[in-house]
Amino acid sequence: MTEKTDPSATGSARETPPEAQGPELFTWEFATDPYPAYAWLRDNEPVSRQRLPSGVEAWLVTRYADARQALADQRLSKNPAHHAEPAHAKGKTGIPGERKAELMTHLLNIDPPDHTRLRRLVAKAFTPRRVAEFAPRVQELTDRLIDRFAEQGTADLIHEFAFPLPIYAICDLLGVPREDQDDFRDWAGMMIRHGGGPRGGVARSVKKMRGYLAELIHRKRLEPGDDLISGLIKASDHGEHLTENEAAAMAFILLFAGFETTVNLIGNGVYALLTHPEQRERLQRALDEGDTGLLETGIEELLRYDGPVELATWRFATEPLSIGGQDIAAGDPVLVVLAAADRDPARFDEPDTLDLSRRDNQHLGYGHGIHYCLGAPLARLEGRTALATLLRRLPDLQLAADPADLRWRGGLIMRGLRTLPVEFTAEFTTAQKTGPAVHPADGPSGL
Repeated sequence: MTEKTDPSATGSARETPPEAQGPELFTWEFATDPYPAYAWLRDNEPVSRQRLPSGVEAWLVTRYADARQALADQRLSKNPAHHAEPAHAKGKTGIPGERKAELMTHLLNIDPPDHTRLRRLVAKAFTPRRVAEFAPRVQELTDRLIDRFAEQGTADLIHEFAFPLPIYAICDLLGVPREDQDDFRDWAGMMIRHGGGPRGGVARSVKKMRGYLAELIHRKRLEPGDDLISGLIKASDHGEHLTENEAAAMAFILLFAGFETTVNLIGNGVYALLTHPEQRERLQRALDEGDTGLLETGIEELLRYDGPVELATWRFATEPLSIGGQDIAAGDPVLVVLAAADRDPARFDEPDTLDLSRRDNQHLGYGHGIHYCLGAPLARLEGRTALATLLRRLPDLQLAADPADLRWRGGLIMRGLRTLPVEFTAEFTTAQKTGPAVHPADGPSGL
């Protein structure tokens, strides 16, 4: 924030007290716990213009009512072409590398009518029926991953569980052959380990994914299967077919957005349960009694309390408008702070309290409006399956580190732990009885 001064009677200026200047954003300390800073912004500057680490200046929207309005306001475009982009900010919005890789025509970068057409085609893969049909595969992957560390008594739940589960699941859904799925795991790992920037892992991974997807789309045209990429290639909507770039961009964004959100849902969720033992015990008792109701409301509360997406993806004003009484100029970037909105005391009772039985919980964890997260049903399924299976199979699971020693990734959009070390009583698994565990990506033939 800019420093504020107050002229004195003698004509000189004195510094405003530090608490009046507001918190420092986007530091490592902020990444560890951003909620006090967001509370200050909600109370004092609910729609504030901030310089981001990339150098881009954007409006941050922090109150629930303003956030909900902004997420549904069609004057806020997803198309970066509407950004009045100064030279120092050129190419610094969106996903690093997507422009060079010709992967811009995906759902996070387009508006109606193209958004409506493409979303309708892809939405067929995420209907409640299709997601329910996928549940056995998610359970199989979950158990296989736990098998690989259950006998050790310790694990890093991010790298050994929360990270690979959604990678293998989304690869299966898209139709990435099992023998290629470890490549995607490596590329996704580069994104998480190294982050963005001109030389960051994200841009390199995007380039590798684009080359692979071009080849895979060609193979699926010759030999289509019962998978989402084949469906995109064959899809026709009122006579309009997807171009190869559109199909590649759609597959890319489902991979890119579909894995890290679930990594963080599982990681943040397990961490919240382990640091709130009374809530964890409530959930464990309910599951032991065969009651899944608390798991259903609990997933929603974990999404609200410390959700995987900290800020909604970029929006750009197509005309002058007002949000929360603040004038926004045409071309200005706007970032809705979901994490701040979901802890707004004007909307949620005791917002800083984790309550798995919370009923009045219209959180914004997966957005709102026409850009509401398409993969939310699959992410919820993976989150419910992961938490329930961990608590059932490793009932004495606990943190193996001081919470103060854990490190959080300091990205702009996502919020998640770098590692989550845990310990538990080792489980004698089926894998120990029958030989080495098969690769989690192996299908039923590997059983």
